[in-house]
Amino acid sequence: MRSLAINVGANTNEPGFRAPLFPDGSFEYIPIPESEPTSDPVPTYADLDLTTDVSSVADRPVHFDPEFPEAGGERYTYGDEHGVKAGPIASLSTGDYLVFYATLSTPSDPPDWAPPRWGAFVIGHFRLARPPVTGADYAGLSPAERVTFDSNAHVKRDPFDARVLVLGDPDASRLYDTAVPLSTPDAGTEANWLVTDCSVDSGKGPWWRRPMRFDETGTERLLAAVDAAPVIDQSK
Repeated sequence: MRSLAINVGANTNEPGFRAPLFPDGSFEYIPIPESEPTSDPVPTYADLDLTTDVSSVADRPVHFDPEFPEAGGERYTYGDEHGVKAGPIASLSTGDYLVFYATLSTPSDPPDWAPPRWGAFVIGHFRLARPPVTGADYAGLSPAERVTFDSNAHVKRDPFDARVLVLGDPDASRLYDTAVPLSTPDAGTEANWLVTDCSVDSGKGPWWRRPMRFDETGTERLLAAVDAAPVIDQSK
C-alpha cells in the first residue's frame, strides 16, 4: 500500500483566490477554472454550492477535478494531463491511495493548528478501485468501461487530453469534513511532520506545489492523522 499526494483546487493564480479554512477546521472545496473547450456542458462557479463569494468569476466554467460526490460529482474520478503528476499517478496500483491537498486561506480566527494567512492541507483521498488508466489505454476501453469515467472533466474536454485517469473506490474514498494540515502553525511555507517524516519529500523549497510520495508506513501514519483530525499533534 502506497500513496501519492498532489496539489489541487483554487489558488492565487487561478481563479485568483484560495478556498477558505473555517475556524472549526472545515473548509470549502473550490475547483480551478476550466481552461479548455468542452464537448459536454460543465458547471460554472455560480452553479457550485459555496459560501465563498465567487461573484468575480461566477460565469466562468469550472474544471471539477478531482470529482467528489460530496461536492456534487457523480463518482470519485481524477484526470491529469501534466507529466509531472501523471507519471507518478500511473505507477500506483489498485488499493493504493491518491491523496489530494490544497492551499487554503485562513483569513480570520483559524484553528490553533493552522498557520496565519494560508497553509497547505489534505482535503480528501481516493483508494484506487482499479489500476490507473493511461490516455493511450483509455482509447482501447470498452464502452462499458468508459462509462465509469464519463463524468470526469478531462473526458468532457474537446479533445480528451488526460495522460492518466483514476477511479476511486466509493466505499473507501472521500472528501474530508476537516482539513488535515501539512503546514506548521507558524507559516504556510513551513512543512510539518507529515511531509518531512512520512513522505520522501524534503519539505524544502516550494514543497506545497510538488507531488509527495508516501510508502506503506508513511501512508498508515497519514491516514491515522486523517482519522485523528482535527486534533493534530504538530510536535511529532
